Amino acid sequence: NAPATKVAAVRAYGGDITFCESTQAARESTLEALCARTGASFIPPYDHPDVIAGQGTTALEIAGQLDPAPDYLLTPVGGGGLLAGCAVASKALLPDTQVIGAEPAGADDALRSFNSGQWQPQLAPATVADGLRTALGQLNFALIRAHVDDILSADDAAIVYATRLVWTRMKLVIEPSAAVGLAVVLSHPRRFAGKRVAIVFSGGNVDLDKLPW
Repeated sequence: NAPATKVAAVRAYGGDITFCESTQAARESTLEALCARTGASFIPPYDHPDVIAGQGTTALEIAGQLDPAPDYLLTPVGGGGLLAGCAVASKALLPDTQVIGAEPAGADDALRSFNSGQWQPQLAPATVADGLRTALGQLNFALIRAHVDDILSADDAAIVYATRLVWTRMKLVIEPSAAVGLAVVLSHPRRFAGKRVAIVFSGGNVDLDKLPW
């Protein structure tokens, strides 16, 4: 069930795609068989220390470019690598900045996990932000618990509005998953009013001829 635009983009870059059933068990078994057959090495998309560190360089860039530092830094959260990496880096480089995860209300396992203090499974995610339907990684959850200040959610109506706002006012083509941070800010105006807010837009795979709403 991967979005057609993302499949097309991988093929355009010369990648070979192997499809499987849309379950975590099927993905893992297919991956294991593929690596055994080809000798390929698995690079986790988010739940690995090196990947988390790499994604944390986003906060490094923000720290180097913004003066004064932002009051808040928001990133989308799906698997949690970007949020975890930015949170770890921010606590060292931007100690006065609050780091907040932004999540679709229809795929809120990170929010539930954060609030309960226990890792919660993703339950039938249903959101226009397809890139954030991924389950929160358990390594990332430990880092998020230790370094993230809060996680907030926004519903799909707010996400669609934020996506369109960025398209029309900022002239940037982002996908709905990238707009969740802005959607959260717009959905919680009292919290962010008058504050300096840095929002990470991550993801630009969208088929403008077949919008998902």
